[in-house]
Parts: sequence; C-alpha cells; structure tokens
Amino acid sequence: MAEENAPTEDQQARFVIQKIYTKDISFETPNTPEIFRDEWKPQLDLQLGNEYTRIDEDNHEILLTVTVTAKVEDKVAFLAEVKQAGIFTLTGYSDQEMGPLIGSYCPNTLFPFAREVISDIVLKGGFPQLVLAPVNFDALYMNQIEQAKKQAAQAKH
Repeated sequence: MAEENAPTEDQQARFVIQKIYTKDISFETPNTPEIFRDEWKPQLDLQLGNEYTRIDEDNHEILLTVTVTAKVEDKVAFLAEVKQAGIFTLTGYSDQEMGPLIGSYCPNTLFPFAREVISDIVLKGGFPQLVLAPVNFDALYMNQIEQAKKQAAQAKH
C-alpha cells in the first residue's frame, strides 16, 4: 500500500542543466587609445537583466544579460556586455516554485560563466582584469516581487 502513495518518477521535481552557452558578446572602447593615457580610476556601472523563454513543456531557456560600463571621469573607457544563456529542464515544480527557479536559481547558475567572459574580454581589450563580485540573485528576485506588488496595488487605486 505504501508504494501506491509514493511519488512516481514523473511527479518528482527534477532540475537538469542541459546546456550553458554564450548567446551574444559585445565590447566597445570608444575612447581608445587616448583612454590608456589617463589615470585608471574607473567608475563602474553594472546592469543585470534576466529573460525567460519556454522551449517546450519541460525545457526552458534562461538568458542572463550582464552589462558593465567603465568610465574615467566623463569618458567611457569600455562597455562590455554578455548574454549568457542556459537550457534547463524543470519538471515537477509548482507554479509557485518555478518563479524562484527562473528568477534566481538559474541566473545564479549562469552568472559565473558570464563573469568569466566579461573578465576575459576586458583583459583582451587592454584594460586591467575585472572580476565582478558575486550577485545575490535571491535578493534581486525578492525585490522584483515586491516592486510588482507595489505596482499592482497602485494600479488598483
């Protein structure tokens, strides 16, 4: 009898990384070679974006966009952008569980790959190595949820 109530293979939650790949890379140095003569004290701006595409019932593409802009005084030294993607098999999760997987867990999985690409292209662009600090995707996801709730509440008034 206990076996009848046990979850079947199909009902068990499964998280599988099928593929991780770089979808797009962009690197611009609009003020070279002059920028190399300036003292290297950059101001960095980091922007993150996350997109989701359902491929089929179980497979999902998550796209993490990481954009770093470095300025020295008012001049752009470089702009580096990478779109790091992954195909994830997500089965057996409720709609409530899917949100954090797509909005936090998958981007957290992709970020080290994007960070490595950014570091490599900045170095190859002639600039000192740039190692991005870890990102708390859980906090970012919770912040997005709170913002969505506030916007929904404002829309009702």
